[in-house]
Amino acid sequence: MHEYSIVGELISRVEIEARAHGATSVQRLQVRIGELAGVETELLASAYAVFREKTICSNARLEIDPIPARWACPQCRRSISRGEVLRCTHCQVPARLESGDEIILDRIEMEVS
Repeated sequence: MHEYSIVGELISRVEIEARAHGATSVQRLQVRIGELAGVETELLASAYAVFREKTICSNARLEIDPIPARWACPQCRRSISRGEVLRCTHCQVPARLESGDEIILDRIEMEVS
């Protein structure tokens, strides 16, 4: 259940950014999470609902945008479709993960006085 530690770090990061900008509250957070990041988004949302209490994020809604896994050949840049063998049919080079394993704090909407 590392989702709880992810939420703890997320709120800490948001508090740092809010302080740096003189924010009085945070209204919305937008997070992008790759499908291969090993994060259960429902559990992350539940953990956020619990941990945000008594923080600058107490009234902020959390939006989670999924990022699909995308593979490509590192040599010829050919995209590898979902369900294909993870090897380029042209170059015979193993595919490289281009996206889908990231966790990104994409946007913080805050109120500044």
